[in-house]
Amino acid sequence: MSIVAWLVLGLLAGAIAKLILPGRDPGGCVGTTVIGIAGAFLGGWLSAEFLDRPVRREFFDAATWGSAVVGALVLLIAYRLLFGRSRN
Repeated sequence: MSIVAWLVLGLLAGAIAKLILPGRDPGGCVGTTVIGIAGAFLGGWLSAEFLDRPVRREFFDAATWGSAVVGALVLLIAYRLLFGRSRN
């Protein structure tokens, strides 16, 4: 997949992760978007390295989407744990 496809996938994965874990996040919409993009990259890398499931070239591969959403969820949870208490 191209870098633009990864960015779009990350945006959508971040939105899905936000739907799964609603609430106020430090950083707002922009922070969640960046977390989604980073989560897509992280999930794709972890899937390829440790699960022996390389990322496919197709944009609509269920394993790629699943790993991107899980990566975004992991980063969103970690972000909330690290920075969530500083906001009122």
